[in-house]
Amino acid sequence: MKRAYSVKNVADARFNTLHLDGEWESAIGTPELTGSWFIYGAPKNGKTTFALQLAKYLTQFGRVAYDSVEEGLSLTMQMAMERVKMSEVGSRFVLLEKEDVSELTARLKRHKSPDIIVIDSVQFLDLKFSEYKQLKETFREKLFIYISHVEGKQPEGNTARRIWRDANVYFNIEGFRAFPVSRYGGGGNIDIYPEKAREYWGFE
Repeated sequence: MKRAYSVKNVADARFNTLHLDGEWESAIGTPELTGSWFIYGAPKNGKTTFALQLAKYLTQFGRVAYDSVEEGLSLTMQMAMERVKMSEVGSRFVLLEKEDVSELTARLKRHKSPDIIVIDSVQFLDLKFSEYKQLKETFREKLFIYISHVEGKQPEGNTARRIWRDANVYFNIEGFRAFPVSRYGGGGNIDIYPEKAREYWGFE
């Protein structure tokens, strides 16, 4: 039987939180370095660029691995990383070449493995929800960020929708703007390409 926590136990609990600043704090609040976040949106709206911007920012708090299941090491990924000036963070960011769930699990079990893992995408990884839960349970001290295609206005596929509902933070990407929903507060939007976002949305 699992432990039952008293009100005092809950009040006294301490968590490993990320002390964000600027637009990231405004968007997300003060989140934990654990669990899952979710990014979804239609193609050509800035989804990959936003994911890389977020990954770059999070290198301040731990080592980040980006599992590029769709593109891998490619010219398009090289260009995307150059756009966000990823070279500025050095070895705190690594690109993984289309690693499947078993390969990723083996990597994360190594000593000094990455703290934050971005998976691009749920659909190309062919992830099952049971595998998602297993990753989350096995690596409780890590943060997973999942990227998803959409079908209409929602994430594409049952697994992606279930992860979306379970995520502590999610971002809907539309018109070069990220619209966050976070269990930790925040809620301010982030413009991925400010000029393009203004053209799409007007001066909101």
